[in-house]
Amino acid sequence: MSEEKEQQEVNIKRGPLMAVLISGAFVAILNQTLLGTALPKIAEALEINYASAQWLQSIFMLVNGIMIPVTAFLIGRFTTRALFLTAMGSFAVGTVVCAISPTFETLIVGRILQAAGAGIMLPLMQTIMFLVYPLEKRGAAMGMFGMVIAFAPAIGPTLSGYLVEQFPWRSVFYVVLPIAIIDIIVAYFILKNVTERTFPKMDLTSIILSTLGFGGLLYGFSIAGNPETGWGSQNVIISLMIGGIALTWFISRQTKLKTPILEFKIFKYKVFTLTTAIGMIMFMSMIGGAVILPIMMQDMLGFTAFESGLMLLPGAALMGIMNPITGRLFDKFGARYLSIIGLLLVIITTFMFTNLTPATGFVYLAVVNAARMLGIAMVMMPVTTLGLNQLPKQLMPHGTAMNNTMRQMAGAVGTALLVSIMANEAIPEQGVEGALHGVNMSFLTAGILSVVGWFLAFFIKKSSPTQEAQQSS
Repeated sequence: MSEEKEQQEVNIKRGPLMAVLISGAFVAILNQTLLGTALPKIAEALEINYASAQWLQSIFMLVNGIMIPVTAFLIGRFTTRALFLTAMGSFAVGTVVCAISPTFETLIVGRILQAAGAGIMLPLMQTIMFLVYPLEKRGAAMGMFGMVIAFAPAIGPTLSGYLVEQFPWRSVFYVVLPIAIIDIIVAYFILKNVTERTFPKMDLTSIILSTLGFGGLLYGFSIAGNPETGWGSQNVIISLMIGGIALTWFISRQTKLKTPILEFKIFKYKVFTLTTAIGMIMFMSMIGGAVILPIMMQDMLGFTAFESGLMLLPGAALMGIMNPITGRLFDKFGARYLSIIGLLLVIITTFMFTNLTPATGFVYLAVVNAARMLGIAMVMMPVTTLGLNQLPKQLMPHGTAMNNTMRQMAGAVGTALLVSIMANEAIPEQGVEGALHGVNMSFLTAGILSVVGWFLAFFIKKSSPTQEAQQSS
């Protein structure tokens, strides 16, 4: 790195920059968690069935999953400012379209625009943070980022439940719009160009294969989790086959291109591969639980949507509070012991969800879920930071894009797997107890996955993050 470049990094005001990045992350994630509780009201207002309304969630996840893998290419092609402002602009325009949409079709267009922006934002933000913070401060920076990622889902369902009960469903979009607009204005004045433009050639074939590959797998797994569809559905099988073939072709093509869209050679960094695998297992367990617990509370135990959102609140809030703390602990001690202790806590609390009965109360669910989220907080950000610390700066955009893509896939697979187990293992003739048997079996599966993650955590090196990065550079 040249002396001029080093001086430029020193001159960057990290505080205001973090405020812009964190606001963008917050509004993107809050937007996604707000919609879940509002779907029944939207379906009723637009006179569509609930299966159609679910597409508002599915299309967001699909477009998000398609955009994330190409962000490494976009970061190399465009300046930091241009890419961030375009992404936030797309998100804001999409939010306006959703808020004023007269029809379901217009609402879908708005969701596509929102997802396109959100899919670029999160990997871009992580890349910027890893470029402007020195190695020994990245854990704390990622901890702050993780706090926002946790707080947005914490307040999302509860806020959404309140909004749709008091105001029209469009209020869930109007509430995020001012944050997005303010973030764009502030970013215009203070955001600096920190990413390096390498001007990679656009390989249209790779982009098509990436879209078909990641999109096909995400769609297949998302509809496989629907009990009415199931794994044996023709649509699921065709979607997974197309996704699998296209992704295999995509990976093969990337290894031969001089400037690949997404660099798969980063998996040669063993610690990056190991920590990505642990992060995926954690994400499967976390997302699956976040989906299954509200379904169980509302459909089996008779709680309202607002109460189920309130049950998740302590866990998400605790995770948000802990992320900056675990970030600083990571900077001091590394990821190994945090991951081993955190995963052990996740295992214990996940198995505590395998004995649910009709008598299980709100307090038990809230306390155990909070302890479970504490364990996840001790693992997620530290392993992500450690993995990305292994990569040289020129591979950082590929690392953040790959990390986010793998988590997106893990979330889709985890949700599909755990929801289908919940549906298939239920015993309808036994009523609520039979339905809860399916829930218990799905958490048993999540517990076994967590044991695998715990075993992998022992392979994380004992050395400090600084030593590990120096060894890999």
